Amino acid sequence: MKAVVKKRPGPGAEITTVDEPSVHKDEVLVKMKAASICGTDIHIWEWNAWARSRIKKIPLIFGHEFAGEVVEIGKDVTNIHEGDMVSAETHIVDGSCYQCRTDRMHVCQNMEILGVDRDGVFAEYVVLPERNAWKNNPNLDPAIASIQEPLGNAVQSVLPKNRIDDITGKNVAVLGCGPIGLMAIAVLKTMGAARIFATAGGLNQTRMELAEKMGADLVLNARKEGENLVKIIRDATDGNEVDVVLEMSGAPSAVRQAFKMLTPGGRVSLFGLLDRPTELDLNNALIFKAATVYGISGRRMFQTWYQMKGLLSDPQFRKKIASVITHKIPIKNIAKGIDLIQSKQAGKVVLEPKW
Repeated sequence: MKAVVKKRPGPGAEITTVDEPSVHKDEVLVKMKAASICGTDIHIWEWNAWARSRIKKIPLIFGHEFAGEVVEIGKDVTNIHEGDMVSAETHIVDGSCYQCRTDRMHVCQNMEILGVDRDGVFAEYVVLPERNAWKNNPNLDPAIASIQEPLGNAVQSVLPKNRIDDITGKNVAVLGCGPIGLMAIAVLKTMGAARIFATAGGLNQTRMELAEKMGADLVLNARKEGENLVKIIRDATDGNEVDVVLEMSGAPSAVRQAFKMLTPGGRVSLFGLLDRPTELDLNNALIFKAATVYGISGRRMFQTWYQMKGLLSDPQFRKKIASVITHKIPIKNIAKGIDLIQSKQAGKVVLEPKW
């Protein structure tokens, strides 16, 4: 089969022919119908410091966001059938560690990540454990189905522990308008947030416009406004500040601003990954504010997937999420897709199986 393979350390990757994977008794073989490019894939392509320290398997078929059709099942598979349309929960867990046995599979002690620790989805076919194959509505557009993994990150950021009580009718700030931040805005709007404030770094007009389309009431240029951001949001909320902050950017300045614009007793979800440790005044940011803080890692398995299923049953919500996909290109032109993201000309880029 054809696949995008990281053959050696260093920038780039190549499309080459590899052996089609074989199916074990508890696995399914899926033919890729659509795949999307994630920030993790950019890191692996660039071979940055994170990739150099994290990737242990070379050569590696990377990519983890996708949708496809099941074409073969192992002899012990019972809930998935040939012809089913599926997406992947990309956290492959052991099912037996302390976390897995206490309803925290998404932080399994022995987790492997598809396209990072084992071969991924930028290929004609991919093998998944049955548990990781999420059965889609057969009428769901494969492009939308392929971005459910990052959509799940957005849903989990909005609703950790199913905390809808602090969203409906409340003021919320989303710091960072990458694809997952954009999807989080759409989730917030659907969940009934009163006002949504969004920030985008630099002069990324494409993503600022998308933030408005998702439902943000006020979109601010983080680089232009700088520390003035907190005052602008404070003034816009009559001095009350926001009830919830979703930090999606991984910028140290945004982390500090998140707590400064948070109303006492409010909640912060931290999703963005920082390049290095950062200082935070815990006394004033957390303790005296009685703040609740959630670290967001992946999706609840599988509560978040059921929440996404409900959201995607709404045609208006599907339309918003579809608009985050700004480009669809043949997978043979993956280098172009990488460039579109690196140059900040794209929202989400979906790869079609044209080799």
